[in-house]
Amino acid sequence: MSLVTYIRPAIVARHPFRAALRSQHIVPMAAILITGVAVVDFVFLMDEMPVRAEKYRAKDAAIVGGGCGANAAVAVARLGGAARLAARLGDDPVGAMIVADLEAEGVDCTLARRFPGGRSSFSSVFIDAAGERQIMNFRDPNLSFDAGWLEEAMPRDFDAALADTRWPQGAAALLSAARAFSRPGVLDAEPPIAEATEALKAASHVAFSAQGLREFTGADDLETALMEGAKHTRAWLCVTDGPHGVLYLDEGAVRRIPAFEVEAVDTLGAGDIWHGAFALALGEGKREAEAIRFANAAAAIKCTRFGGRAGTPTRSEVEQFMRDKG
Repeated sequence: MSLVTYIRPAIVARHPFRAALRSQHIVPMAAILITGVAVVDFVFLMDEMPVRAEKYRAKDAAIVGGGCGANAAVAVARLGGAARLAARLGDDPVGAMIVADLEAEGVDCTLARRFPGGRSSFSSVFIDAAGERQIMNFRDPNLSFDAGWLEEAMPRDFDAALADTRWPQGAAALLSAARAFSRPGVLDAEPPIAEATEALKAASHVAFSAQGLREFTGADDLETALMEGAKHTRAWLCVTDGPHGVLYLDEGAVRRIPAFEVEAVDTLGAGDIWHGAFALALGEGKREAEAIRFANAAAAIKCTRFGGRAGTPTRSEVEQFMRDKG
């Protein structure tokens, strides 16, 4: 499929310079603006999760960038989009590592704010033989959550927005702007949901994790929870459920798009990559069901690769994977 088919008339209309590019047969990429957390992950591959207070030896290890927003931004960039990340970082060596890694991936970090005296976030991650992960994360509690600076610097030249709940104020600012500009605004709804009420109100699309949806509604059954969730927001809703695929609401009915079957090696970052791919697909003008399948494919490929977001696939890999799977 040619990239030409990804550009909506609405996108060209609101970006006059893109019409000129089209006339020259130069196809612009969709621009996705993302807010959220960015970290460094120290990843260790183990046969089993550590359970005792003793020394362990890893089978393999990697130092990779991580965090919901940052992982999604890398996914957007590798999948052919233009990714810009707004994030809160400390003015420390870890923050420098985070920015350098993101910029090497082609992510625009001009809105990644470095706070003097602040400490950037990092995690220790254990991956077991089944590909499941256990994460111990540090976040500086003194790093300012204020999003006033983002509101003042908010760009208009984006085709879709994606925010996570780790920075509720930033999520609310971005998704409110997306609504004002009539762009898709996706909320990656992980716990704590209660702190992201304003972002939930502003989002056009809310993609819950299973845990997030259960917390939000109090219902254990995900189909019931989706129906309940629709009573509290005007947004389009879905819930990602790992190997069980994605449930979404379609004109009041719950529908499922199954996950692609793969042999999982490492699930770290798969959900973040899913959200990045989903937001990119919406920004390119795809319908929700098509965007889900595209995101499912990107996340599935990542699960077959060790090293967190280092396993993020390219656009050509995702498209070939989808062709192979029919």
